[in-house]
Amino acid sequence: MPNGKGMIDEDKDNFIGTFWGQVSSPFCCETVESADMYVFVGAIHNDYTSCGYTTLLKEEKMIAIHENEVVICGERRYHGVLMREVLAMLASKCERQDASLVNYRRMFVPRGQPPALGNGGPLTMNVLMHHVQELLTPDMCVVAETGDSWFNGQKLKLPKGCLYEFQMQYGSIGWSVGATLGAAAALKDKRVLALIGDGSFQMTAQDVSTMVKYHLNPIILLLNNDGYVIEVEIHDGPYNEIHPWDYCGLVRSLAGKRGENCHTYLVKTEAEAEAALALAMQRDDAVNFIEVVVGRDDCTVELLEWGSRVSAANGRAPNPQ
Repeated sequence: MPNGKGMIDEDKDNFIGTFWGQVSSPFCCETVESADMYVFVGAIHNDYTSCGYTTLLKEEKMIAIHENEVVICGERRYHGVLMREVLAMLASKCERQDASLVNYRRMFVPRGQPPALGNGGPLTMNVLMHHVQELLTPDMCVVAETGDSWFNGQKLKLPKGCLYEFQMQYGSIGWSVGATLGAAAALKDKRVLALIGDGSFQMTAQDVSTMVKYHLNPIILLLNNDGYVIEVEIHDGPYNEIHPWDYCGLVRSLAGKRGENCHTYLVKTEAEAEAALALAMQRDDAVNFIEVVVGRDDCTVELLEWGSRVSAANGRAPNPQ
């Protein structure tokens, strides 16, 4: 499920992606929901992870393994059993059953390339994320902000060893700037790459000052689509309009009068994005802040699908009980 991305080696032959209801990795939702039985380990089923409670999971087919409890088919509960012990026992007792994996491989068709890729023209998120994918190495850590970065990040294929930080339990907008600071400070052997929307960045931008102060070297992709686009898809209104900042200018000001330990880039085309990403990878002794300007309506199809379903769930009538 989306909360668990980065915990599983994505190079494994039996890794098929993220289960996230109707915004799952291609063919993953169909594979999971059609299975005779499913085992969920540490899963949290809420409105966000279930696309507004629209998944077709059936409790009578589910074994749910939690930290201190196991629930079988919604009827039998065993308290006081540890997840690690249950998983170790299952691994020693269960025989391999590959029917779902065979079914997935039969259905699977690889994703295509973005139509505008390679022409160097006006930038789109699909094209940008293609180049981000090409950058990823095992010695990196991706931090994905709340918003459309959720969905763009989920579609990345992480090389073995590449870490992934992602917070959706509370949908906290702006959390990733501080998380980028913490990850860059703690992970001495990893280069942090952050995907942060402009609205989110306005919540906690001052943490960049601390990154500069302590000579940290994250690459921050500021995705400027002129507003809280995820909120537009859930509940549109004038409160989703944000005041436009000079983001690169702000970050330079946080670097102080000498402008040390910080590089900024403003990109609007694919060619500019490629050049900025290449420079940022080379300049590994400072904060690299890349403001990426894209269209206001340039969002993933997953956000459109997820937003409409969560909006419907949030707008439902109160339960009379």
